[in-house]
Amino acid sequence: MEFYVNIKSNIIYDIENQLKKNNIPNIQVGDSVKIGVLIKEGNKERIQISEGVVISKNNSNLNTTITIRKVLQNIGVEKVYLIHSPRITEINITKKSKIRRAKLYYLRNRSGKATRLKQKFF
Repeated sequence: MEFYVNIKSNIIYDIENQLKKNNIPNIQVGDSVKIGVLIKEGNKERIQISEGVVISKNNSNLNTTITIRKVLQNIGVEKVYLIHSPRITEINITKKSKIRRAKLYYLRNRSGKATRLKQKFF
């Protein structure tokens, strides 16, 4: 039984490695990023760019996700993106910030200039 589980996990690992993207930058919590997402409208496809601050990252091999937060018209908007998704065409890091937390959920309770993060030069 143990041998069967080992073979099964190796097969899953090999398939996940084939589906992984290689051109992903090293995204960390606190980075300001621009993500290009392929959107299908009717029979047309276009790339929509969304930007914001990475407030959390979930490292899970192929299922790695990041949560992006941006304030639009005084309403906080958060989106979760699957990094290795074929719908994501590009990821650009615009700024890096010096942070001391693994998750920046405290930014949800702040507004205006209080949401600024100390910039780290890269």
